[in-house]
Parts: sequence; structure tokens; C-alpha cells
Amino acid sequence: MSSKIPKGMHLPAETKRTANADQRSDGILKPQKENVPRVSTRQGQQAELMERNQNLVASKEELQQNLTDTQQRVAELELQCNDLEKENAKVQKNLKDCLVLLVAEKIDPVSGERVGEAPQQNEDQRKEVMNVSADLLNELKAFGDIASQQRSRLEEVQATMTDLSKARELMLQERENFSLEAAEMEKALNEAEALLL
Repeated sequence: MSSKIPKGMHLPAETKRTANADQRSDGILKPQKENVPRVSTRQGQQAELMERNQNLVASKEELQQNLTDTQQRVAELELQCNDLEKENAKVQKNLKDCLVLLVAEKIDPVSGERVGEAPQQNEDQRKEVMNVSADLLNELKAFGDIASQQRSRLEEVQATMTDLSKARELMLQERENFSLEAAEMEKALNEAEALLL
């Protein structure tokens, strides 16, 4: 059997076109450029960079909001602390006023007895003074407890603010590093694209 192609038979037009496209005038085949995978890789890198940038921006906004909230809370706690200090000043003034009254009424602050009066009257007055003193001491103790709690809260808020400031500085440093890395990647992508063209 003959393996020759009959004279009337021709190669399909598509086969001819492919052969001509891959062959130069000197008969040497030149490799085809494959741009599609490189372009899609570049697009993927750009999409990843954009996503990382958006995440950094969102993190920055969240940290900024947390910092604002914390600063507002610190301001509120400072106002409460000022109010408590004013209340403490009032209590101290009341104690001094009571001492002045005791001296004016000639009542011994230690024993609570009035000098030169009948023992029963002295006892009643002593009890009254002791009750007033006990009330004032209770108020002072309550104030001390509240002031201690507020101071603890203030210290916690200040620690949180310090942590937030450190986190913000770290985020800014990471963002700067990311920007440099993105610029380098963009430069590398441009150079690679220039080589492909």
C-alpha cells in the first residue's frame, strides 16, 4: 500500500496557519510567548496587595476608634475622681466643723463629756457626738473605698491606653513596611512585564 498523499489532497488551512505562524523566513521555529499565566499572577498579587491594604486601613480605623473611646473614658474617670476629691474635702471640713463645735460647747473630744455639767446630760451629748462622728467616719470610709475603686479603674484605663498606643505604633510600622514591600513588588512586576513585552 502507498503512504503518499494524493496530489489533490491539501493540509487543512488551520494546520498551515499554525505552521506559518511558528516559522520565520529562515525556517527556524521560534517559541510562542505565554503571557496569560504571568498576567494572571500579577493580577492576583495586585488583588492580594489591595486586600492587605484594606485590612490595614480597617485595623487602623478600629484602633483609632478604640483610642478615642478610651480617651473619653479616661476623661470621665478624671471627672469622677475630681468629684470624689471635692467630696473628700467636704467630709474633712465637716470633721473640722464638728471639732470646732465640740470645743465651743466645751465637750472633751476624747471622753465626749461636757465640763461642769451633770453626768446624764454629758452622757447624752457624748452619745450624740459619737453618733455624728461614727456617721462621718462611715462616710469617709465609703468615700475612701470609692476613690480606691476609681483609682484602680483609672490605672486600668491608662494601661489600656499604653497598650493601644504601642499597638498603633506597631500597626503604623507594619503599614510602612507593607507600603515598601508593595512598592518593591510593583517595581518587580513592572520589570517582569517589561521583559515580557
